[in-house]
Amino acid sequence: MLAKRIIPCLDIKNGRTTKGINFENLRDAGDPIELASIYSAQGADELVFLDISATQEARATVIELADQVAAEINIPFTVGGGISTVDQVYALLRSGADKVSINSAAVYRPALIDELVQEFGSQCIVVAIDARKDGKVYTSGGKKQSNFRLESWAKEVQDRGAGEILFTSMDHDGTKDGFALDALSKLNQALTIPVIASGGAGTKEHFYDAFHQANADAALAASVFHFNEISIPELKSYLKKQNIPIR
Repeated sequence: MLAKRIIPCLDIKNGRTTKGINFENLRDAGDPIELASIYSAQGADELVFLDISATQEARATVIELADQVAAEINIPFTVGGGISTVDQVYALLRSGADKVSINSAAVYRPALIDELVQEFGSQCIVVAIDARKDGKVYTSGGKKQSNFRLESWAKEVQDRGAGEILFTSMDHDGTKDGFALDALSKLNQALTIPVIASGGAGTKEHFYDAFHQANADAALAASVFHFNEISIPELKSYLKKQNIPIR
């Protein structure tokens, strides 16, 4: 069995790490470069940086951020937020990102997935999917409801060649009540590509549930790491004791 991955997520707005609940009520969580360095030293398997403001000025900031992060850490990292062109992906990969995450742009124009996979390979392309418990997929940072449903869109994303899916349950985001295990289980039964669980981590047991019950390939969290509620070494030690394969 492949080792499960622990992935801190840093939502970036105006150059700072932020965190909210259900995609609202953002609060400052610190300097992203400092946090990246800490998580790398603590044994995180990967990092995800999401530019949640996604303006043109922010895009330049995120490319600069990727440069700084690549100079600071030696673990893989993914950058996402507002990416919609081959040129933007080139710029981020050249700056040191290992993967890029696309979301709204893929929903609006699914052929973008095919184009990026053809240009860069599946291993570089993560498709993020934000959905609610009614199965509807949302775009624009959770503000707009699309015509897609979670399972059918996830299957299409896989068929178009994406390397993995980052699934965020909007109803669970920031609540610390646990991951969306039913939706995660269904996705993992329907797909062959890795699925990253996101939204709801509050305890070490929640990570265990995502891996053991829902068979997630990776679990992503933000506030429990940013605000020192769970340390990565402590989490990995706990999971190893539960016989979860961890790096």
